[in-house]
Amino acid sequence: MAETTQAVEEKAEEQQDQQNQAGQEDPKTQAQSVEFSEAAETKTTGPGTSIDILLDMDVPVTVAIGRTEVPIQRLLQLGPGSVLKLDKPIDAPADLYLKEAKFATGSIVVVGGNFAVKIKEILSAGNTATVNNE
Repeated sequence: MAETTQAVEEKAEEQQDQQNQAGQEDPKTQAQSVEFSEAAETKTTGPGTSIDILLDMDVPVTVAIGRTEVPIQRLLQLGPGSVLKLDKPIDAPADLYLKEAKFATGSIVVVGGNFAVKIKEILSAGNTATVNNE
């Protein structure tokens, strides 16, 4: 039995030596350098080849009229008729966000029985703020 164990150990050592000598034959550790040819610059013009496709896309806009923080205990007590006081006065403009970036301010109005926003100011790139930065 000791001879069998020794033979298995020798075989394992032999396999390990072969793997160490081959080294790069293992596809998991093999790295190859690749050369890419340079792509030719093409000029595309005409309809459908510019940013026209982007101009027809809809993007979600969020309108915020205020914020508040509520303790969990109070949140769990909310129900029909509960009132949450927001941090902005009634005459303060609403903030418009594209993703989390504020891009404009406006007034809340009603159009055809629906809420709407009348834009007061479009913010420049340097004046934009994120939701968390305000």
